[in-house]
Amino acid sequence: MSLVSGFIDLQVNGFLGVDFSSPDLTEADFVRACRALLTQGTTAFLPTVITSALDVYERNLSLMVRVMTDASNAFQGRILGFHIEGPFISREPGAVGAHNPAYVRTPDIALLEKILTWADHRVRLLTVAAELPGADELARFAVARGITVSIGHSLFTTADLDRLADAGATALTHLGNGLPNLLPRHDNPLWVGLAHDAYTAMVIADGHHLPAPVLKTAVRAKGADKLIVVSDASPVAGLPPGRYHVLDNDAILEPSGRFHNPEKQCLVGSSATMAQCMAHLAGLNTLSREELTKVGVSNPLRLIGIRGA
Repeated sequence: MSLVSGFIDLQVNGFLGVDFSSPDLTEADFVRACRALLTQGTTAFLPTVITSALDVYERNLSLMVRVMTDASNAFQGRILGFHIEGPFISREPGAVGAHNPAYVRTPDIALLEKILTWADHRVRLLTVAAELPGADELARFAVARGITVSIGHSLFTTADLDRLADAGATALTHLGNGLPNLLPRHDNPLWVGLAHDAYTAMVIADGHHLPAPVLKTAVRAKGADKLIVVSDASPVAGLPPGRYHVLDNDAILEPSGRFHNPEKQCLVGSSATMAQCMAHLAGLNTLSREELTKVGVSNPLRLIGIRGA
């Protein structure tokens, strides 16, 4: 049973075998994936395009805009815009995560302008690495256009977060993930991000991305007002266990739901929906029903500038 009528998911990479970043994405597949997802406890969401070749941004964003604006699909108010996760991220091993480092770019306002045009200016959320030269200028440009800037796939320091906060960044993308498996014991982005009061932390609460003690610590450090749950659903969400090639990765979906690239030793998004993530978080008994509604509904809307919900 869901905690509320439906959740808001700010990070959906695909569903039921449909990859929103695939050069083979079709309008029919996008419609099928969206319709299916919206029956699984998700009220509204942001399709997410990860670090990709430029022609994929141009093709897929334009394709998805056509679907979103077609009144016959009844997606108005359900598909809230786009999350662009990359290409302005770290290419360092671990920090780049499952993204293809060949497509990573340094912050480039002219390129971002092209992406915004291809997306019909429907980008709601942009993930960037805070330590990159020019990240603050890119953030200012994005924020001035009503886009929420989030820091992720980044080996940031406190100074980096201070600088990007001054530029208008307000969130952390899947805090605790998109990082090397080995980090300095104390001076690392997980602790820095938890401690920084200017940022709302988005966390993947699927039971695989963050162990329960880490998730509980994030809840206690940020509190219900500065926390957002995302699914980070990969294209294998809703599919049976097996081996899949998605998001430029050869990866394995275990019976437990863990989806990982054994060669890179990283997760490749999650196989969970928001309803499953919220149920896992509720099972940790760290938040009240009202607080769960905040982290799964009202906080996501507020972060991307949608008020009154």
